[in-house]
Amino acid sequence: MLNEAVLIVDKPVGPTSFDIVRDLKKIFPREKIGHAGSLDPFATGVLVLLLGKATKISNSLINSDKTYRATLSLGTETDSLDLTGNPVKTASVPPLAEEQVVSCLKSFEGEWSQLPPMFSAKKVQGVRLYELARMNVSIPRERVSVQLYRLDLIKLEPKEVVFEVHCSKGTYIRSLGKEIAEKLGTVGHLTALRRLSCGPFHIEGSATVQQIQTDPEGFRRLGHQNFTRLLRTAN
Repeated sequence: MLNEAVLIVDKPVGPTSFDIVRDLKKIFPREKIGHAGSLDPFATGVLVLLLGKATKISNSLINSDKTYRATLSLGTETDSLDLTGNPVKTASVPPLAEEQVVSCLKSFEGEWSQLPPMFSAKKVQGVRLYELARMNVSIPRERVSVQLYRLDLIKLEPKEVVFEVHCSKGTYIRSLGKEIAEKLGTVGHLTALRRLSCGPFHIEGSATVQQIQTDPEGFRRLGHQNFTRLLRTAN
C-alpha cells in the first residue's frame, strides 16, 4: 500500500475545509488526513489534501504561492467582506472605465501591507478572529506584509469586477477586494472566490470528492505521484 498521497480536491461552495477532510476520511478510513491551507465555505477550487506520511510536509504547501479568481460586487460592503455577511455600508458606484480598473489593480502589485479581516481564522492571543466577530466583537489587528505578484482584470461590469491574483501565503482576498473597491471610489464585497492553484498544483489536476469516491485506489496512486512531484519541487 502507498503510505503517502497528495490529493487535489475541487472544493464546492458550502462545506468547510474540515468537512472535506471528513468526507475523505470516510473514503480512506485508515489514513491520517489533513489539508494544506483552508478555504472559506463560500469559496471553491483547489484544496490540497494530504494522506498518511504526506501530512508531515503540509508546511511546504501552506507557505506556497496561490492563485485566485475573485468576483467583487460593488456598492455594498458586508461585515464578513463576502456574500455570507450582513450589509454594513453602501455607496454609489462611479462609472468605471476598463483602463481605470486595470490601473487600480496593477497599483496593488508588489509588497502590500494588509489588515486581516475579523472574519478570519487568524489567531490573536489564542482566539480565532472569527469567533470574536460572531460575537460582534472587533479588536485591533496588526497589518501583515504580503506579496501580490500579479493582478489581472478578467471581466468588468457596471457594478462588478472579476479579477485574478497570484499572491504569497497569508493573503486575504476578501480584504484585497475591500481595498480595491475603496480605491475605485466605492465599497464592495466578494460574491465568488475560486482558488486556481496552490504551489505546483492547479485546478486542472483536481477532482471532486464524488470522483475520488468512485475510484479510491486509482486516486491514491495519482496522489502518490503528486507526493513524489512535490518532493522533487521542494528539492
